[in-house]
Amino acid sequence: MRQTQQESQTEMRVAYLGPAGTYTEEALLGLCKLMPALGQATFVARPTIADCLLDCDRGNVDYAMVPMENSIEGSVNMTLDWLIHHVEIPIRSEIALLISHHALVHPDRKDSPFSNVEKVLSHPQAIAQCHQFIRQHCPHALIEYTKSTAEAAEYVAHHPEQKLVAIGPRVAGETYGLYEALANIEDHPNNYTRFVLVGHESVNGQSIEAPKMQRTDKTSILVTLPEDFPGALHQVLSAFAWRKLNLTRIESRPTKKKLGSYFFIIDIGQGMDDTLVPGAIAEIEALGCQVRLLGSYPCYMPQDTTTRSTMSMKG
Repeated sequence: MRQTQQESQTEMRVAYLGPAGTYTEEALLGLCKLMPALGQATFVARPTIADCLLDCDRGNVDYAMVPMENSIEGSVNMTLDWLIHHVEIPIRSEIALLISHHALVHPDRKDSPFSNVEKVLSHPQAIAQCHQFIRQHCPHALIEYTKSTAEAAEYVAHHPEQKLVAIGPRVAGETYGLYEALANIEDHPNNYTRFVLVGHESVNGQSIEAPKMQRTDKTSILVTLPEDFPGALHQVLSAFAWRKLNLTRIESRPTKKKLGSYFFIIDIGQGMDDTLVPGAIAEIEALGCQVRLLGSYPCYMPQDTTTRSTMSMKG
């Protein structure tokens, strides 16, 4: 069972995107079941992704848990940009979480129709994943972005006089005493988010098998192409192709140096071995590319991917 910052003085500390009741905290709790050493850690809520990563980089905490990618909205750019430009912290583990958004209101307003709502609050990713709900039920409401879904729920709980609805997880509603007015309001039911645990040191102890989770291994690298090498990206991909290394993700991000200059984030569908992956990296570097290892780590995905119908009333 997790321990709060006040309850424990254990050596291991893990920062997560807070406050209490976020999807990130839920993902971290899920990872603790797979990596028992994390279950003895002190959880430290931080208000932003940047705060989590900066605390880890400075050694204020041992690890940080942050969202990386959503199956509907794509990558979390804040996480990627900080891992690329501001800190160099290896990825140690990844877990995917099935995301279910709920419309949360203050109990005093549980009988008020959605048409009376004046403002919808949530994290930008959650808002983007629930456009159909907002258009159908709260078309005239203002949108206000918060640093996390739990922060939105906390604000609604403290402002009963305002006509508000927060979009967030069920646990956030339970944490802050809100009423779940509508369940499963995401646009697409097969809505998963990948969360990564980063840290300068490996997590001690062995991971354990979980009957409902499927484990795979992944290696992530950051590649910078030489500017004077036409066709360099094709050559980079060929280094993986002839070795029959499966690439599960390729994404470009701006280098922030000039327009049209990009990094390439490449996920390789296996862990670091002695031959194939190092050989591919050496070949890429021989082309004049810069390669940075972002991490080689276990990934956990729920085996039961059964989806559920959206916008079902609480019952």
